[in-house]
Amino acid sequence: MSLRPYQAEAVQAVEESWREWDKSLLVMATGTGKTRTASQIICDRKPYGNSLFLVHRDELINQFRNSFGEITGKIKADESTILPVTCGSVQTMCRREYPADLFKTIIVDEAHHAVSDSYLKVLNQFPGAKILGLTATPTRSDKRELSKLFDGIAYEYGLRRAVQEGYLCKLVARTVPLDIDLSNVKVSVGDFELTGIAETLQPYLRDIAESIKQYASDRKTIVFLPLVSIAQEFAEILREVGMDAREVNGNSPDRKETLEWFDKAGKGTVLCNAMLLTEGYDCPSIDCVVVLRPTKVSGLYSQMIGRGTRTCEGKENLLILDFLWLTTRHDLCRPATLITSNEQEVEHVKKITTIDELDLFGAVTDAVEARREALAKELERQKKKKARLIDPLQFFISIDAMDLEDYEPVFAWEREPATGKQIELLHKWNIETINMTKGKASRIIDKLMSRKAQGMATPKQVLCLERFGYENVGEWTFERANKKISALAAANWQRWRLRD
Repeated sequence: MSLRPYQAEAVQAVEESWREWDKSLLVMATGTGKTRTASQIICDRKPYGNSLFLVHRDELINQFRNSFGEITGKIKADESTILPVTCGSVQTMCRREYPADLFKTIIVDEAHHAVSDSYLKVLNQFPGAKILGLTATPTRSDKRELSKLFDGIAYEYGLRRAVQEGYLCKLVARTVPLDIDLSNVKVSVGDFELTGIAETLQPYLRDIAESIKQYASDRKTIVFLPLVSIAQEFAEILREVGMDAREVNGNSPDRKETLEWFDKAGKGTVLCNAMLLTEGYDCPSIDCVVVLRPTKVSGLYSQMIGRGTRTCEGKENLLILDFLWLTTRHDLCRPATLITSNEQEVEHVKKITTIDELDLFGAVTDAVEARREALAKELERQKKKKARLIDPLQFFISIDAMDLEDYEPVFAWEREPATGKQIELLHKWNIETINMTKGKASRIIDKLMSRKAQGMATPKQVLCLERFGYENVGEWTFERANKKISALAAANWQRWRLRD
């Protein structure tokens, strides 16, 4: 199979990152082909020695071997076949000892697990190996945790870009106005305790079933619940309210038949499961996801939502049905957290999607625009100052790049002060560098280089034209901005003389 353009970019970026780092992260939205990309990286690494694909579930071993082929070795339970490319179970490998030079490349699937003791025990046995962690879009807290092991992010292909480029389907969200109080649910090992969630959900099951019937009766829905018992109970309630629903779990005697039924099923069908189908399960025709297993772990949330993000003929979009989870914690994953880490934007989306079913990216964009306008008013006075350098925040607002403002250095190298070379380059672009970190400088330089390649207006052009009252200059091309500045200069910098 040939690589998609972004997959080829990812392969190259990972190889380049390994020239500087030993442990890199590859961030790709669920459904964009992390396994396929990793397979190509492993192929390219064959001259260096054996490669290991490290996983924690049987389904992922089978998924990888199906992708890579039967030439793959396997370390699982009593089987230990080591080949140039080997897929290994972390549960098995952490109980054994291996030669330090056995593997030269290690790919860690679902990298958010990699900081656990079992993974670290395996990875520490191969000190000379290059390590790549695969993960979906991590939150800031996830990145902080991952920074304990990994050196940095080699490449990131997010959900927004994947949807814009047509590789994943459009997302819509609806917040169902049903209050479910999680404030008394205990947190264990960094996430909500499953039994506590189940007990909290119990009184709401019929109301939730009625909501699914109301909003998703014309869709094909998958529901994630905390325990098998409550998943079975919920499937029964769904049938009682008129939905064609079934439940599946690891011990279901008809598991294969149920999954085959759902794969072929049409609208108005629901499949309930207790976290069985978060990884390694593909059914592109799913067009509604209901998460009744609230979580603080973005990787897990992305996996659940990712069961419905793939494109499919006749599929317009994916509906994410959310509920008003009442909690004092601000790190609860919600639909908006898939594409923004800003709490104000998450709350804004929650409120407006209670009123109607809305395009998720559009709803977040509206929230970003409101925040941008508020910040722009604060910076209005700065635009009139004849400063030689531009405040980075002012430039972010001008080019509608609020993601740069939300950036927070996490990895050790990102927190270091910007280098002399970075500062020199940013000053050439007329960007102020006071208290600039190496990570933020890197992000801004990448953005500036991308704009230059696209022929967009420079920071200096943007600042100049905004001082004369022109709007949306960040969206102008270099040529358009240059012509306008030339015209202003010819008019002795008197805009009123121009016919705008």
